Amino acid sequence: MEYREEDFLQLSGIQHFAFCPRQWALIHIEQQWADNLRTVEGNIIHERAHEGQLREKRGSVIISRGMSVFSRSLGISGICDVVEFHRSPQGTELFGEEGKYQVLPVEYKKGVPKEGYEDVLQLAAQAMCLEEMLACRIERGFLYYGETRRRLEVRIDEEIRRRTEECCRQMHRLYERGNTPKVKPSKRCNACSLKDICMPRLSRNKSVVKYIDDMIRGGGE
Repeated sequence: MEYREEDFLQLSGIQHFAFCPRQWALIHIEQQWADNLRTVEGNIIHERAHEGQLREKRGSVIISRGMSVFSRSLGISGICDVVEFHRSPQGTELFGEEGKYQVLPVEYKKGVPKEGYEDVLQLAAQAMCLEEMLACRIERGFLYYGETRRRLEVRIDEEIRRRTEECCRQMHRLYERGNTPKVKPSKRCNACSLKDICMPRLSRNKSVVKYIDDMIRGGGE
């Protein structure tokens, strides 16, 4: 299956969806957003990644910043913070360049590596977009974390690809229905910038109809 360009969803939304489907829906379906310290720090990290020339060459490495990517099979489009092209006999040919190059996406994040898979799936989606665009195979990429100032190598294996594909399918299903999932409260809610909009505690309460019905039944006994 291939999606039409007008049906593409934001690649960056994969991170939101993997973190919390409700958060993703509030942002991408209901168009609600709120900044907190974490989101502001994240924006600064991404701005730094895009500083300087959009494309430069350092020896046998070509560095592209803010590269636009898309995938018709996943139905997503977005921007890669950094894509490195390392000259390698096992790589792929690039238009206007001699030789072959290995493609390595690098996603910049604030803080430290997370327990969940949200950053990994976003990086995998970038790799899968690049594969589709450049007719190549990408086995790994890197996540750079601002607090540790180190790169974490990520192997993009079949399980990660499957999770990424399933994430995109679920996002498209919810988007087509205009459906915002119910909240599943967890400790993650405290770190969410949409906590005051989502109101996870209230979402756990009974529906208004159920509440009124219980009050009527209780009052009649």
